[in-house]
Amino acid sequence: MTTAHLDTDRHPIANSTYISECRERLDRDGALVLAGFAHARTIERVVAESAPREPDAFYAGTTHNVYLTPADPALPDAHTFNRQLESSKGLIADDEIPADSALREIYEDVSFRAFLCGVLGIEEIHPYADDVSSVNVHFAAEGMELGWHFDNSSFAVTMLLQAAERGAHFEHVPAVRDADAGEMAFDRVGAILDGDEPVHTLDFSPGDLVVFRGRNALHRVTPTEGNTTRLLVVFAYNDQPGVALSESALATFYGRTA
Repeated sequence: MTTAHLDTDRHPIANSTYISECRERLDRDGALVLAGFAHARTIERVVAESAPREPDAFYAGTTHNVYLTPADPALPDAHTFNRQLESSKGLIADDEIPADSALREIYEDVSFRAFLCGVLGIEEIHPYADDVSSVNVHFAAEGMELGWHFDNSSFAVTMLLQAAERGAHFEHVPAVRDADAGEMAFDRVGAILDGDEPVHTLDFSPGDLVVFRGRNALHRVTPTEGNTTRLLVVFAYNDQPGVALSESALATFYGRTA
């Protein structure tokens, strides 16, 4: 049964024609924004339960290259592969989200998962095998940002919960590389980092669902400006069962290994 938290009149997620239309948009643009996917009352409830927990979130600030890999000492520091960018955020992990949270109900809803399978063109969709990665709430207070990067996963599913007053723009450049072919696209990545290539801004509001293919699209979130913390939920799935983050990744992103 479809979750009551989603506006299925506006977004008939069980309708095959609608699923096909969404898939075509995602394949064409690399990003799909479904405005008003969740009801406003649901977003208000989630913000009310999440915002007070901001001081309890795990905060991490890191430097990284756009490929999210260790630097190569055989290359100069100024080489595109070794250029370091900054990212910072706070998060509440899956095992810290209440069992009766609307976020968990959406994540576990079978009709929502079937819709995502259809849009993404995959047979199955699975939660992470660890206890922390599946549903995360991200906090980006003033000055926090996500630096330019490619995703390791083939798709990401997110929903904005609370917008910042200013800043926090999601910027991306589609089809920068072909990861499956091992393409690094150093020249084009360098041009984007230097501001020599135009970028696209993906606009979305609280309650909008965003499905994004970030493995080949370079993207970032600019620094939050103002006193309102940006809140975002990440619904993390895999197309294979039994996938879990490594202990080193857990320590980096969550500050713990369980």
